Amino acid sequence: MTADPVSRTPRQSFRLGRNAVVAAACGAVVALMVGASYAAVPLYSWFCRVTGFNGTTQVAVGRPSRQLLRTVAVRFDSNIGGGLPWKFTPEATEIEVRLGEVATAYYTVTNLAPRTISAQAAYNVAPLTAGAYFQKINCFCFTDQTLAPGETREMAVVFYVDPALAADREQDDLATITLSYTFYPMRESARPVAAKGGGPQGNL
Repeated sequence: MTADPVSRTPRQSFRLGRNAVVAAACGAVVALMVGASYAAVPLYSWFCRVTGFNGTTQVAVGRPSRQLLRTVAVRFDSNIGGGLPWKFTPEATEIEVRLGEVATAYYTVTNLAPRTISAQAAYNVAPLTAGAYFQKINCFCFTDQTLAPGETREMAVVFYVDPALAADREQDDLATITLSYTFYPMRESARPVAAKGGGPQGNL
């Protein structure tokens, strides 16, 4: 038999009230986490552009005027944010470039889901101090990428390592720079799959 609500003891009422508060708090946390997932890329983009964090604001306006003999290895890393059913990989995991040499690296992304999905990529450079010298000429980051079910897309990043790095004594031992991208899901498009031909292509 169920207890008569009117006959609940003060302790039972306290427990029921406490459980309701805990359930409400858990629901609020889940909602906040979902909202943060969708807001991660625009917030990251805004923060980096304002503060220059990780060298995000180092966007080249042209090609370098010189090359040096010194070389560095540039490694490419790829990651997928939680809940995004995509496959995302660099075509080469590492290349060696001279300071001031313009290079192009390619990434491939595939939508493994049976529905159209949109996502954006954020990036960072490691070590952090190398961000000031990593100059991107063109990139697919912070650009809406919409893929139809099973669609594969090749995306390029064009960059160079600023020759000014050679004059920074703190970078004398720098031999490797890692460029890491992470795709985060965006709110799903309301467009039908049949309209996939007009999806955003990004800055390739």
